[in-house]
Amino acid sequence: MTVLNPKKQIYLFFFVAAVISACSNHKKIDVSNIPLDVKIERFDQEFDAMRTKPMAAQAAYLQKKYGTFYHNFIGLILSDRNINIQDTSYFKLLRQMFANQPYNDLKHDVDSVYKGGLSKQEEELTDAFRHVKYYFPNKQLPRVYTYLSGFNAQNSIGDDYFGIGLDFFLGANSRFYPAITEAYPHYLSQFFNKQNITPRVVEGIAREDMFPESDSSKTLLSKMIYNGKIMYFMDQVMPDVGDSTKISYTSAQIKWCEENKSNIWAYFLDENLLYESDYPKIQKYLNPAPFTPGLGEKNESAPKLAIWTGWQIVRQYMDKHPEVTLPQLMADADAQKILNESKYKGK
Repeated sequence: MTVLNPKKQIYLFFFVAAVISACSNHKKIDVSNIPLDVKIERFDQEFDAMRTKPMAAQAAYLQKKYGTFYHNFIGLILSDRNINIQDTSYFKLLRQMFANQPYNDLKHDVDSVYKGGLSKQEEELTDAFRHVKYYFPNKQLPRVYTYLSGFNAQNSIGDDYFGIGLDFFLGANSRFYPAITEAYPHYLSQFFNKQNITPRVVEGIAREDMFPESDSSKTLLSKMIYNGKIMYFMDQVMPDVGDSTKISYTSAQIKWCEENKSNIWAYFLDENLLYESDYPKIQKYLNPAPFTPGLGEKNESAPKLAIWTGWQIVRQYMDKHPEVTLPQLMADADAQKILNESKYKGK
């Protein structure tokens, strides 16, 4: 994995899916009066200007405006995290990149897909960020940048920014994705579309910044509940986004989970998986995949069943405990208590 920010790891979000009906497990709140508006800053366009403007002057402008992100980005695309941007010898490499056909092809396609701008995504992020502020008033939310990573990093997070790699949001039929199936199989790239930008930003902030998973989270149950809380957080701050988009499922996978809810829970119990801490044994219930081996027929099962089940447990727990606030839920590390008090039986 390439690290864009040396202080905080890049989080690569291969969690993608289509939108279906919005979730009903949320409280509709009015956030219109919260004074926050998101402006997505087009670093990709300002970086591209280096090939037409005096490069030294544009580099100085970008360093001043984007701070550590500029350094981290240059390190990413030149595959050198320790690059010294005060030494302008790297300009030669940038000029070579700008002259290459692959860069120009990618820039062309990004400009085509986003020729109308990202106003819709700005509106969505504004609403989501206002919801975050409603529940967590003291949270300092990041600036949001776009960039082209050359398919190295879909999203990146730093101390004061969140970066969006637009090359990972070109649409399922992008001409580039069939050539990168080794890194991004079709079950991932089929959902690399602009509808997934806001959910992936929100999920990234939740997982990597606000609520990083504890190192003590070893058992499948603890990972279930941790992921379930992340999904419930997304319920609350994106109340109009469909479940499939939040968890990165197709509509058929959501339907399969709903129809097999009790069977999924029975499987975890029968296989004695809840307290299993051997990661190689439990990873297939947590990671993206085309399906979950051992469940369903003809490989039609959904992946990440521990995440989906944890989500249902947390939802049921919160339904039974309306007095618990979202911050209290997110701070509660007692997975066993949440399971017990949810009285979840897979029904």
